[in-house]
Amino acid sequence: MIRTLAAASLRRHPARTILAILGVAVAGALLLDMVMLGTGMRESFRRFLLVQGFQLRIAPKGTLPMDTEATINGASALLRTLRTNPDIIAITPVLGAQIHVLQGTRAITSFAVGIDESTEADYQLEAGTNVAAPDHIVGNAAFLTAMHVHRGDTVDVVTGFDPQLRTYVGRRRLVVVGRGRFFYTSAEQPVAAVPLATMQAMGGPERADRVSLVLARVRDSANADSAAAWVDRTIPRVSTISTDAAMRQVDERMGYFRQLAVILAAVSLIVGFLLVTTLVTVSVNERLGEIAVMRAIGVRRVHIVQQIVLEGVTLSLVGAVAGLGLGLVTAHFLNAILSDFPGLPATFHFFLFQPSAAARSLGLLVIAGILAGVYPAWRAASLPIAGTLRREAIA
Repeated sequence: MIRTLAAASLRRHPARTILAILGVAVAGALLLDMVMLGTGMRESFRRFLLVQGFQLRIAPKGTLPMDTEATINGASALLRTLRTNPDIIAITPVLGAQIHVLQGTRAITSFAVGIDESTEADYQLEAGTNVAAPDHIVGNAAFLTAMHVHRGDTVDVVTGFDPQLRTYVGRRRLVVVGRGRFFYTSAEQPVAAVPLATMQAMGGPERADRVSLVLARVRDSANADSAAAWVDRTIPRVSTISTDAAMRQVDERMGYFRQLAVILAAVSLIVGFLLVTTLVTVSVNERLGEIAVMRAIGVRRVHIVQQIVLEGVTLSLVGAVAGLGLGLVTAHFLNAILSDFPGLPATFHFFLFQPSAAARSLGLLVIAGILAGVYPAWRAASLPIAGTLRREAIA
């Protein structure tokens, strides 16, 4: 009976009910988007760092990985030292450098990474094969487009190219064997991967035993921070950062975004609460005589309260479900806009959907709906029956 009366009350003014649901949906969408922004950036960055499961990044002393053109000399000795630690179960060296693809009188510039042929630490293969031979190269879609090449084509690649003097350090003819999606660069930036030995040889004698970065994976039972501290003590010429340490720095630097997300989420929740409270209060004021008659014929106060609270919960719940869909759509478009910011990695997302975030948003709106119906329900159930009937009759 209580559900029937609540539904009848909401159907009495369909336009007002629909507008209220739309208002709650907009507030719910903003709430969901802010929750996704507040938690999504952190989770996205964590996934970004752990995309291939490597928890340690070892770079030249005093620099961040790939932050400068600095390299680590004596790479072979460094790798042998790292393998002596039983907690480190996998390592992969990376050498980054600019390359130039010669096409007639033109030289098109791109970024390239020399990698261990047994791993794909920097990219995910989308088509073709990995760099399994010294003359292989894998590029992303932007690289293939910029160079006007396809899988199976041969490219003339040089390093250290000076377009004015027409001189270069190393030159190789490489076969495009695959297309990859690179994790740590933007989708619009041309990037390619070649075998590490090939990249070192093209750099000349000075880069024969150098790397820009070493990625390391520790066993599940080990502590990544402890492993990072061991590397820094054992190999003083490098700087090591663990995923946990990077996340702590991210938490410090993203505090502003989280505060902004919390404020906007709180505003959207308050707007939804006030909207439902206003509508339910107006509805109750229009039915004071009806409620007084129900009380006069023996309907208990608790049933009156339950009916009115149920109206607020229904508005909040239906609006929250609609807001969930609206929030996902707006988050998709907002993420697409923000992801176009120059230099952002292709795998980084500002808005990341998590079931827990959706559940929190729905739960907060339902709680707001319950609270929104408490005041008008208490007021309606507390009105004197005789006096209310008399006023309604005179009116």
